[in-house]
Amino acid sequence: MSKLNYHHLNYFWQVAKEGNLTKAAERLHVSQSALSSQIAQLEHNMGVQLFARQGRRLILTEIGQTTFSYADEIFRKGGELESLLLTGENTQQRTIKIGMLATMSRNFIESFIEPLIQQGNSKYSLHARGQARLLNELANHQLDIVLSNIDVSGSDDNLWKCQLLARQPVAIIGQPTLALGAIFSADYAAQDWILPVDESPIRSAFDAFCALHQFQPKIVAEADDMAMMRLLARDSNALTVMPEVVVKDELKLGKLHRYMILPNVYEHFYAITVQRHLPNQIVGDLILNVINTRPANSVNLAKKLS
Repeated sequence: MSKLNYHHLNYFWQVAKEGNLTKAAERLHVSQSALSSQIAQLEHNMGVQLFARQGRRLILTEIGQTTFSYADEIFRKGGELESLLLTGENTQQRTIKIGMLATMSRNFIESFIEPLIQQGNSKYSLHARGQARLLNELANHQLDIVLSNIDVSGSDDNLWKCQLLARQPVAIIGQPTLALGAIFSADYAAQDWILPVDESPIRSAFDAFCALHQFQPKIVAEADDMAMMRLLARDSNALTVMPEVVVKDELKLGKLHRYMILPNVYEHFYAITVQRHLPNQIVGDLILNVINTRPANSVNLAKKLS
């Protein structure tokens, strides 16, 4: 017989949602001692500690976070089933939680969720984070998918399923009034530059390009966020390096100009998932949509995104 008591699990779920034992007990119309006893019984039966106390606060442990994520799915599905049985109507709303690296192009994110925008029958939430937090929340099933430009397919634990969605060539972008050619020359030395920070893969590739040409750029600003680089490029006379998709609107309107494509320099876009007991079908549909619509013999989405 299963040791998991769903009555106890429901009490745990209610307290975790409320974040406070007293408030949860009031809402459930039970005493605090009874509620605490039920959760303690659940922890004893499963051999885990779900909460840690910090003064008067109850903080979810790591396994508590994972348990809450599963409980949230279980009781949400239970509510949908109850509605279906009572009304005969399926009121389920498809939901997807998308994590995105905070420094990624918002234009690429928008292109990825375009099917959700067009369909209008799916609920989605977007969460910008650093890479470590994204992967942690994905492992704890707090996210369904992570979009990143950092590959994790070579990690030792084989936990991650990393799918290359696209790669964008990196270009030198600037105001359209600059007297610069499409071939790298000494004219570029007189320009100011706004570059990604040192830790960025694009910056590393650009540094290698500069070393090859024995070129020392005059750096006036650095940023770790593509949205900020987009604004700086638009509102200054400095050159920057980024995929065209980041500034596709400005390029189309003539506010910015692409001067040259950096040879063999790309930004890669990945979809990262983990194995789930209850796979979210929307995730697979979104990934397949990108793969099926990218140009043949290429992983470049420039045509789709321009």
